[in-house]
This record gives sequence, structure tokens and C-alpha cells, in this order.
Amino acid sequence: AYLTVSIEPLPPVVVGDAVTLKCNFKTDGKMREIVWYRVTDGGTIKQKIFTFDAMFSTNFSHMENYRKREDLVYQSTVRLPEVRISDNGPYECHVGIYDRATREKVVLASGNIFLNVMAPPTSISVLAADTPAPFSRYQAQNFTLVCVVSGGKPAPLVYFKRDGEPIEATPLPEPPAGAGSWEPRHLLHRDLDDTKVPKSLAAEGEVGGWRPTAEPPRGLAAERGPVTETIPETVVSREFPRWVHVAEPIYYFRHTHAPVSDGTVEARATLTWTLNPQIDNEALFSCEVKHPALSMPMQAEVTLVAPKGPKITMTPTRARVGDTVRILVQGFQNEVFPEPLFTWTRVGSRLLDGSTEHDGKELVLERVPAELNGSMYRCTAQNPLGSTDTHTRLIVFENPNIPRGTEDSNGSLTSHRSFRLVLALTLTVILELT
Repeated sequence: AYLTVSIEPLPPVVVGDAVTLKCNFKTDGKMREIVWYRVTDGGTIKQKIFTFDAMFSTNFSHMENYRKREDLVYQSTVRLPEVRISDNGPYECHVGIYDRATREKVVLASGNIFLNVMAPPTSISVLAADTPAPFSRYQAQNFTLVCVVSGGKPAPLVYFKRDGEPIEATPLPEPPAGAGSWEPRHLLHRDLDDTKVPKSLAAEGEVGGWRPTAEPPRGLAAERGPVTETIPETVVSREFPRWVHVAEPIYYFRHTHAPVSDGTVEARATLTWTLNPQIDNEALFSCEVKHPALSMPMQAEVTLVAPKGPKITMTPTRARVGDTVRILVQGFQNEVFPEPLFTWTRVGSRLLDGSTEHDGKELVLERVPAELNGSMYRCTAQNPLGSTDTHTRLIVFENPNIPRGTEDSNGSLTSHRSFRLVLALTLTVILELT
């Protein structure tokens, strides 16, 4: 007797598809058994997924046969109705027949196939590295966009576009050691604005070890000065960079991927360049993904925008002595990316808790005293593309429920019990003197 076994090859399949594994074998002997295995752990474990035993079963529902050249040709099929990532791997079909010469002898043969299961990416997002980050008025700084793609198998192809055009980037095998370690390229002088430079530095004519050597290009004068918008009790001013970058940016690209426990990978692509707020502000950057399991590219996009027009609210709107006042940045007139950094200061003095500044979108003033009436508070919102200052004035009204002179030096209120104790001691002293 003779026996030959082969499994029909399969192209890569996508998660969720129905797959049929077909094992063809040709023999002139009598069937003994058919066993399908799924091989795991590098071939060390074989899990049975289908068994046909001719001694105990006459069920041929999984088999087809027909005559061809006086040989009996069989086909055994195993159907996976909904493929999962865990189904990825090798499969084996083992066939056994009885030898025609002696029924005690069994002839065995097998075939194998590798089922390649693909999974399309499930999510894609673009974010800014090292955020929130401050704005630099006098020094160029590097900026990095990070594209994170999750759920794909195999690893997807990730690339960046700017305003719909593919970006030609220099491959970067290792991430930069730090923003300061990269020399900014093609930078001209920075235009000084003496009103924004400390007097000691302005007198020496240098900031950060450099000295202006030429007149600034024309056409930027309107951008160099702060733009001021006056709102009742609120002043908004924007800052622009004091340096000029005229050359095309040089982009650096890095792509990595890491395996996930479910068999997929997480891909990360980074795009780094020397940021130029003059041309990068309001630029549209997109991250696109190509994958064999996708019929069309997957995309996520962001627009780089500096913060402007902050919306600040104060509660309560009519603050009275002893109230807790909350000053909150509710939003901006535009969508801001990257995430802004917020810093609060009190103009000309320290904050109520004695600190020089406070970080966060909200400033809380507890038990405000009358001395804070008229105080001006500055909120600076900044990201690497620009900075904006918003000033708001605190007006404190008298509280009719609190008698005058019942505040301590910190603005907190004395209790009625303490007031009665002082009055009792005063009356006792007067009685003793009389």
C-alpha cells in the first residue's frame, strides 16, 4: 500500500474571516484514521482539533472521495468559522491506512501548513512628545510628533504628511538624547525687543551669549510687537518669537514596534524637526498607516496652533470678603495643539498663599480679604508655538454679614466666640479700674 498527503496552501487571512483547511491524500489502502493538530509553543504541544477513527466511526461528513486511475483520493476539511489571532500558527494533517499485505501494520503520512492570520490596526492617534512644554521667545527648539498605532498584525507601515503632502524625512535609528543636544540648523539672528529683555542684559547687548548683527527682515515688524486686546477688567496679549528661521525644516523620522500579549503589535513613529512658529503655526500634520488587512489607509491628523483668546471665568462673579474665589480657564477661541501650559501670578505681589506662581488651569483664592480688592492676576498660557497672557482684576465687595475689623492679617475671619471673649476681658478690666 502507498499513501501521499498534502495540504492546500492558503493566503494570509484576516481576523473574523471563515477559513477551511483542506488535506488531500491518495492511497490504495484501507482507511484507518485522520487526525488534525494545531501546533503551539514552537512545536512542543500538539492540540487535536479533529479526529476520524474508522474502527469506531462511519461518519464521513468531513470527507469526500472519488475514483481516479483506480486509486481512492480523499479530502478531509476542517472549517474555522471565525478566525482569531490565537488561531495563527502551524497545522498538521496526519493520515493512517492499513497495509494491504497485513492488517496489523499501519502506514502513516502527514502534511503541514502555516495559517497566517492578519489583524488590521484598531486605533491610531497623534500626540506631541514632552507636553505641556513652554514657548521659547529667543531660542529655536526641537519638536516631536508621536504617532501610536495599536492592534495590527503584522506591523503596519507608518508615515507622516504635512498639508497633505508626504514628508521626506531622514531615518533616525536612535532617539535624540535631548532637545538641547541637537544644534538648530539654518538659524539667523534673533530680533531683540528691549521691552522684553531684562535691563542688565539689554544694556550689555546680548542674551544667551549672542549679539544681534543685522537688521531684521521687513514684513515681520507687525508680528514682533505684542497684540493687545482690551476687555472690561481683562487684558489679553500674545507673544511671538524673536528669532527668524528662513530655511526649509529638516525632518528626522524613527519607527519602532513592540509585541503585545494578544499577538498584535504597537507601532510608534516619531517625527522631529526644528520648530518654526512663523510657518508651523496652523500647519496640518497627519499620520497615515498602510496595512495588508486594510482596504484603504488609516489616518489621524492634528493642526499645530498657538493658544489665543483665552476664556477666563471667575466664580462667584461678585466676590465678597471671606468668599472662596475660583479663577478658571474654560477654553480658547480656537482648538489648541499641543496642550498648553498654564501659569498664574499676581502682578506686583505674591499670591495669597505666599507663592510666586501657581500651575494649572484653575487658581483658587480661599477666604479673600478686602486687601485683595483691585489685585491683577496674570494667566500665561503657552505651548511651543506661542504664548498668551491674560490679566483679570479681582474686585472684592464688602460682606454685610461680617462686621468691619474682624479679619486677621491673612484675611481670614475671627470667630464670634473670640470676639465675645475679647469684649468680656475688656469689660472686666474696666470694672476693676472703677
